[in-house]
Amino acid sequence: MLALIWFAAIAVGVFITTRYTLVISPWLPSNLILNAIRTRRGLKWGVPAMLLAIPYFAIAYWCTVAIDTGATGLLHLVVLICIISGFKFIWIGPLSLIHLAAARLREHAQHRRDTCGASEDSHTPANVSTAEPVNAGN
Repeated sequence: MLALIWFAAIAVGVFITTRYTLVISPWLPSNLILNAIRTRRGLKWGVPAMLLAIPYFAIAYWCTVAIDTGATGLLHLVVLICIISGFKFIWIGPLSLIHLAAARLREHAQHRRDTCGASEDSHTPANVSTAEPVNAGN
C-alpha cells in the first residue's frame, strides 16, 4: 500500500511538472525575455538584461516584508518565483557573452572558409596547361 501511494505521488509530481513546463512556463514574462535573449540577435542584450534582476529581488523583498507584517502565506510562492527569475537574469549575462563569443568565432571561421576557398581558385593562372610536360632532351 505504501508503495502504491509512493508511486502515485511520483506520478502526480511528474504530471504537474510537465504541465507546468509545457503550459505555464513558456508564458512567464521572464522566460519570454530569456528566450528572446538566447537568439543570435538577442545575445548582445544579455548583460543589460541583468539589470532586470533588480525589480524581481525588490518584489521578493517587499513580499517578505508583507509576510512578516501579517499578509497571507501565499506570498511565499511569489517570493520563490521572483527569486528564481532574478537569478535567471543574473546568469543570462555571462552566459550570453560566452554564447556571443562562440557565435562570432563560428561566423568568422565560416567567413574565412568562404573567402579562402574562393581566393585559391582565383590565384590559379588561366594559361597553365594540365597536360604532361614535353621532354625536349629525348
